Amino acid sequence: MTIPKRSAGTLYQPREKLPWPDDEPFRILSIDGGGIKGILPAALLAKVEREITCGVPAGRYFDMIAGTSTGGIIALALGLGLPASMVQQIYIEQGAAIFPRKTARDPMLRGLQVAWRALNDLQRYRYDAAALDRALSGAFGGAILGQCERRLVVPAFDWNTEVFLFKTPHHPDYKLDWPNELVTVARATSAAPTYFRAFKGADRRFLDGGVWANNPIMCALVDALACYDVDRRAIEILSIGCADDEYVMTSAHESGGLWAWRKIFSAAAQLQSQNAIGQARLLIGGDQVHRLDRRAQRPVEMDDYEGAAALMPALAETMFDDNRAMLESFFASERPAFEAWHGPRAPAPGARA
Repeated sequence: MTIPKRSAGTLYQPREKLPWPDDEPFRILSIDGGGIKGILPAALLAKVEREITCGVPAGRYFDMIAGTSTGGIIALALGLGLPASMVQQIYIEQGAAIFPRKTARDPMLRGLQVAWRALNDLQRYRYDAAALDRALSGAFGGAILGQCERRLVVPAFDWNTEVFLFKTPHHPDYKLDWPNELVTVARATSAAPTYFRAFKGADRRFLDGGVWANNPIMCALVDALACYDVDRRAIEILSIGCADDEYVMTSAHESGGLWAWRKIFSAAAQLQSQNAIGQARLLIGGDQVHRLDRRAQRPVEMDDYEGAAALMPALAETMFDDNRAMLESFFASERPAFEAWHGPRAPAPGARA
């Protein structure tokens, strides 16, 4: 049975914009993908909860949250009203089970490990997702997207080879996604190629949204501008990265070959992020886009639990200290929950103001 492409139902006229108060900001949180390095944004937001919001979950300070892959998991948790500290705890306590590998200290053994993984990756995915499923089920239970109180935009990659965005029902046109369980959305956005098998939902298969939008900042910004009659200068964005290592071109790339370009996905993700941030700054002004990211003391791969657990919390502390004034301003006041158009949070027929 052939599943029709999601794009077959695309509207080809401008979306009717909902009103937005002239004196209200529109605050967006965008969180990159990065595997277990998601400890960094989770730890940073948990620090905000401890030092600035007095325990109030960080998600309550945003009108819209976008997240890809590990950032999508964090976005879903925040959208449901869970604290970032809980997400950080899950990553720290269950990350080793989700990415069960240990890096040898001996350089020779480490080299053999790398070679073995490279051979293994040629023919099968690296990890079983059972531990990830258990972690997500423990966090979200049977909660669905329609229960979330923050507008959410979560990229995935449809097996039909097209982009896919899960969205909360914050606009009358968004009728399809709200019944999805959060576990389903989380697995769809985080099924990273080579790491996990493609995720099969009720009627579609998905791969990681990082394939095309590892930094989802523009997904959120475009959605806000398309759905609301909001002044662009009223939009404020906090974009948090996952300590990606710089992709360096070497002489080996000149001769080409699959081995030289084996990490081209990392370069593509970084370039996509640079472009998306640049576009956002052009649209609303550079002073309205706050990008927080920093490289760790040493390279940390997406599945390196030991490295991420050792380095990311301290890196989050440094990022918080360096940007405290901006964060205090960003988290000065809570934002109201959105009014849903469909699903369990939607008003009864005739009750909408």
